[in-house]
Amino acid sequence: MSRKHLLAVLLGISLPIVIFGCKAKEEPKKPDQGASSANDNVVRKQTEVTVPASVKGKWKAVKLSIMDKEKNKEGFVVIEIGKTMKINDTNLVIKVETFLPHFIMEGTSLTSSSNMPKNPAVQVHITENGQDVFKGWLFTLYPNTHASQHSRYGFGLVDFYPAK
Repeated sequence: MSRKHLLAVLLGISLPIVIFGCKAKEEPKKPDQGASSANDNVVRKQTEVTVPASVKGKWKAVKLSIMDKEKNKEGFVVIEIGKTMKINDTNLVIKVETFLPHFIMEGTSLTSSSNMPKNPAVQVHITENGQDVFKGWLFTLYPNTHASQHSRYGFGLVDFYPAK
């Protein structure tokens, strides 16, 4: 058999397979309902906030900024640590949970390495109309770290006041 004849035979056999094979529709594969994903095996550890004895009771309040993005207006409130405050002319309620003057994170433990305000952070819980808006940390030195993604309001830690 000549090379030309062999090539013609191969093309004659393979061309229909390629053409008709490409037209066949495959059903999309559905994920197996019984199979577990790799993410199911991840165990998330709860972060633990520890206020050291050298910090406990040493700080009285924090000053927060509340930026109204619609009105391009910034206001300030002073809230005592552990207290909750309704913000005037809004439906916001802010609870100041914890203040750490020298915030550090070691694994899942959040604490303060000293009582010196080297990396001040405040843990807040903010609700609007009873719905959670933000629960996390506000930092003086890093205002955009873990910032609230509220469509109208922005929040920041501006100052902090020692207990007398």
